[in-house]
Amino acid sequence: MAMQKGKGTRNRWKMLVMGGFVLGWLWLASVGIAEQEAHPAEPHRHPEAQKLKNPVPRDAASIEEGKKLYMRHCASCHGPGGKGDGGMALAGGTPSNLTDETWDHGSSDGEIFTVIRDGTSADMEAYKDKLTEKQIWHLVNYIRSLGAKYRAQ
Repeated sequence: MAMQKGKGTRNRWKMLVMGGFVLGWLWLASVGIAEQEAHPAEPHRHPEAQKLKNPVPRDAASIEEGKKLYMRHCASCHGPGGKGDGGMALAGGTPSNLTDETWDHGSSDGEIFTVIRDGTSADMEAYKDKLTEKQIWHLVNYIRSLGAKYRAQ
């Protein structure tokens, strides 16, 4: 009987330790959420970015090149159709819906270029070391093709 009593005590300690870990993780998660809410991502607006002109014509070849780049670098977060329903959304993130007419970080070609190149302070990483400027402009042209307003043009 003494062995059974010792085993029960060990099980209680295991449960207490496991419960402590669970409570600790819950507390850390709540602190992270509170920190995000206390410091929301600032809109990525630059007056000089609005003035940037896209040097790459928005033609079928550029859009096709942009689509290839998008599928390789962007679809995993923003989803294959750009609706913000990629893997990041499934994991609880909030990637931008690129089919909207206006975005939090600017909607001009120059602003879109700047966000892709420099990233944002939130979940969007910078691509300036991964893509050339021309590739980023191809992405801008493809992203433009996703929105209804631009498809109608």
